[in-house]
Amino acid sequence: MDLITITDLIGTFVFALSGVTVAIEKKFDFFGTIILAFVTAIGGGTLRDLMIGSTPVSWLDSNLHIYVIFLTIPISYFLPLFLRKLRKAFFLFDTIGIGVFTILGIQKSLEIGLSPLVSLMMGVISAVFGGVIRDVLSGEVPIIFKKEIYAFACLGGGVLFLGLGYISDIPIFNMIFSISMVVLIRLLSIRYKWSIPFNPR
Repeated sequence: MDLITITDLIGTFVFALSGVTVAIEKKFDFFGTIILAFVTAIGGGTLRDLMIGSTPVSWLDSNLHIYVIFLTIPISYFLPLFLRKLRKAFFLFDTIGIGVFTILGIQKSLEIGLSPLVSLMMGVISAVFGGVIRDVLSGEVPIIFKKEIYAFACLGGGVLFLGLGYISDIPIFNMIFSISMVVLIRLLSIRYKWSIPFNPR
């Protein structure tokens, strides 16, 4: 199993876990929980693959993604007290997820010959649209539509990843450092209440 696949499965796990966490908080039934876990974990990547013409979409090539998503459900249900103690669990799962999928989206787009700018856009789409679908289905305003630093964190990590590609030939270093940058920007933005104000009036 190569580095890309391992990273993809980690991202799938943490995003599915964030979906299950929201479903439990919203008191969804078991079927609703499964749906929310799936759309959160694979929604962004599916949209990316369809846009770049990479079909069948990535998660259809292997059952591993499906197994990983289903694994998050018993973990969440049998360890609810543990998850509740982690008051910021949802935030952490979501933040790690956007970092992982940003880099994976960029990497896959570059591999098929897309430009760095378009690849950066695909990385952001990979990262945020699973969460957008999750929030819409759970009756919340998607984070990306708020003033919080969210997509901007993905852009920051994505630009760093593209830059490191020109000066470093160590893929695992480039990935870990860039994912960490996304997480760091997001954490600092919450800690210091950074936002991107926009008021056209």
